[in-house]
Amino acid sequence: MILYDFEKAPNARRVRWFLAEKGITVETRQVDLLGGENIGPEYLAMNPRGLIPTLKLDDGTVIDESVSICRYFEELHPEPNLLGRDAKEKAVIDCWQRRAELDGLYSAALAFRNSTPVFANRAVPGCAEPTEQLPVLVERGVMLTRRFFNLLDTRLGETEYVAGDRFTIADITAFVALNFARWIKLSPDEKHTNIARWFEAVSARPASRA
Repeated sequence: MILYDFEKAPNARRVRWFLAEKGITVETRQVDLLGGENIGPEYLAMNPRGLIPTLKLDDGTVIDESVSICRYFEELHPEPNLLGRDAKEKAVIDCWQRRAELDGLYSAALAFRNSTPVFANRAVPGCAEPTEQLPVLVERGVMLTRRFFNLLDTRLGETEYVAGDRFTIADITAFVALNFARWIKLSPDEKHTNIARWFEAVSARPASRA
């Protein structure tokens, strides 16, 4: 199998971190996202959505959603468990992973992809056709990202980790979202003390540097 990766891409980092937590090594190929290699004919022949990361299995199966890739490896390597052990825990972890993804990561991406010159004609990920940037979405993305900081800080005042009392994929997504927000010059401020406590603890994990 081959994992198509781009070192700087937030979603690719989520998968690398997940694999590192489990001690899994996969053959990796770097794809120049900024240079548009992911929307070139060779890559699109493999994945018509042009998304990174993408996992291509030995039988030719292509999986191009980050959490779906993680779920595949969780099934093969159940421990350490990062997606939940029973019905309730799986649902809670998935709930908070999705909140971190939609409220955090995608909000920052909305501002970033609609303001960064290199994405001038490809503002929508997963769409190989030209998509123009919409400046109005930058302001919306900034607002939603700031809202995410408040939501996350409130949550981390209730639990040690994002989805409960242990580290899970929800923490990976939330952490990557906060780092990605820096690309649009946004960070939690001094009032977000719960985020600061959690961020320090998660940063200390060796896999966070994957």
